[in-house]
Amino acid sequence: MIKLAIIGTGGIGKTHAQAIQQLDSCELVALVNHRETSMQAFGEEFGVSRQYATINDLLTDGNVDGVIICTPNFLHASQAIATLKANVHVLVEKPMAMSASDAQTILSAHEESSAVLQVAHCWRFDEEVQYVRDQITSGVIGDIIRTKGYSTHVNWGPSGWFTQKDLAGGGALADMGIHAIDTVRFLLNDPVPKSVYANIGTHFGDYDVDDTGIIIINWTNGISSTVEFGWWQPHSDGIAANTQFYGTDGFSQLFPTQIRSLNKETRQIESLETGYPDIRDPHVPLSIYVNQIAHFIECIQTNQSPIADGQVGFVNMQIVSAAYESSRTRQVVTIS
Repeated sequence: MIKLAIIGTGGIGKTHAQAIQQLDSCELVALVNHRETSMQAFGEEFGVSRQYATINDLLTDGNVDGVIICTPNFLHASQAIATLKANVHVLVEKPMAMSASDAQTILSAHEESSAVLQVAHCWRFDEEVQYVRDQITSGVIGDIIRTKGYSTHVNWGPSGWFTQKDLAGGGALADMGIHAIDTVRFLLNDPVPKSVYANIGTHFGDYDVDDTGIIIINWTNGISSTVEFGWWQPHSDGIAANTQFYGTDGFSQLFPTQIRSLNKETRQIESLETGYPDIRDPHVPLSIYVNQIAHFIECIQTNQSPIADGQVGFVNMQIVSAAYESSRTRQVVTIS
C-alpha cells in the first residue's frame, strides 16, 4: 500500500483525496497546510489525522511514499525540489511551476533523485482523449495539418491567488490554456515546439494577470496548433480541452468526440461511430483523477516514467513562457 500525502487542502486537493478513496493501491495518510483550520476540516472529512504546517515537517517525520502538490503555483518548485531531495515521489499539479526556468530547477533536482516525478496533466487520463489519440495515431484521418483547441471559462472566472501574479505566475493561460496545450501535445504524441506567437490580455477583471488569449504554436514536425483560452468569456466555440484535428484524409474532434474519415473507394468523407455522447455530465469526471493517481502509483511500483513526466511539464512551461514573451514583444518567439 502506497502512503500518500496531499500538500494544500483546497478544492483540487479534495478532488485528489476523493480519487484516492477509489483506489486499493494507495491511502491518504497525511496533510500539509499552513492554515490549520481548513486543514483540520479537510482531515475530518477524509479521516486524516497526520497534519503538518510545512512540507519540511512532513518530510522530517517521514513514513510517506509520495506527495500530491496542490498548492498555489509559486510553491510548486520549492516543494517539489524538497520532496525529490528526500527521495519521496512527486505528483505536482499543473502548471508545473511559475515559469520554464523554475520547471528546469525541478528537472535538475529530479536528475539527482530516485523518486518518480509526474505532472498532473489530467486530460491524458480521459477515456475519450485516449480513444481519439489512438485513432489519430492509426492514421484514420491521414497526416495532421493543423489543430485548434479551447480551454475557456464562459461567464465565470476564479478569484483569490489565481488572480495574483506573484502567487500564480499567470492567469487564464497558466490556469486553463495549459490544459489545451497539453491535450494537443498528448494527442500528437508530444511533438517539440518550434515557435510561438501569442496575443494575451486582461479585459474582464481588475487583476494583474491575463484573462484572454490566443496562441499559435508551430511544431518541429510541421503541424500548427491554435489554442484559445480565457476567463469570463461571453462565448467559446468549445468546452474545456475541446480539440479539433484537420488531416489530409479527414477530421477529428474531442468533446463532442467525432471522427470523419475519407472513404478511399467512394472518395466521400464518412462519420465513424465513436459510441461517445455529444454532451458529458459531468464534463470533468472524477475518473480522470482516479486514473491519473493509479498511473502515478503504478510508476512508483514499477519504477517507470509517467506519461506526463517532468520533461512533458517542462516543455509545456516553455510554451507558456514563450507565449507571455511573444505577447509582450508582439514578436514570434523561437523555442530552442
